[in-house]
Amino acid sequence: MTSIWEYANPKKFIDTSDRVIPALWVLSLGCLATGLIWGFFFTPDDYRQGSTVKIFYLHVPAALMAINAWFMMLVASLIWIIRRHHVSALAARAAAPVGLVMTLIALVTGAIWGQPMWGTWWAWDPRLTSFLILLLFYLGYIALWSAIENDDTAADLTAVLCLVGSVFAVLSRYAVNFWNQGLHQGASLSLDAEENVADVFWYPALVAMAGFVLLFVLLVLIRTQTEIRARRMRALLARERMQ
Repeated sequence: MTSIWEYANPKKFIDTSDRVIPALWVLSLGCLATGLIWGFFFTPDDYRQGSTVKIFYLHVPAALMAINAWFMMLVASLIWIIRRHHVSALAARAAAPVGLVMTLIALVTGAIWGQPMWGTWWAWDPRLTSFLILLLFYLGYIALWSAIENDDTAADLTAVLCLVGSVFAVLSRYAVNFWNQGLHQGASLSLDAEENVADVFWYPALVAMAGFVLLFVLLVLIRTQTEIRARRMRALLARERMQ
């Protein structure tokens, strides 16, 4: 029986991901194209928000992945701390720029959505503020990796930063539940039928979210491969300098 820990071997990880990546390209682009085209062009305008509501198909999946990317980094960082598997640390490093872009998309589309709805591009709303802080944590995480030459030391320190930043990832997800004040609405998608959006918006949103999830996995696998190869190159160069 194959153990999941076998994939901590860099060669096995690269070989396996090479087989998965082509399928992920097809699935992610297919879901994204289907969900976004369906949502933007084949759903009605909202009775209150008009066509503005259609940015929902970008904003909600991006916000979802911005938060879950950080939790993926947290899990990978904990595996590094406990098991000292380099692939997990490099996977966390690889996920950070992807999560940063997702956070930026969520903030920008949220501003575009909010301006006609709230009459302002920005408000110090609990969820918006926690998302902005999450963005700063992403930037700090990436900067810390770049600032430290020793990969193991960088992995240790960024793992600690990831643990601290997870507080704001939780706040980004549940800020509306923690604080009643604020302009941001509650969850648009949930398992509660009373709180959920209408099915005509729900189904294309699910397809779009699947596309974002698959795209995230695809990009993290590609970037993790790149990080593994870069680490090997640094190790070879260091060995040559010592000879």
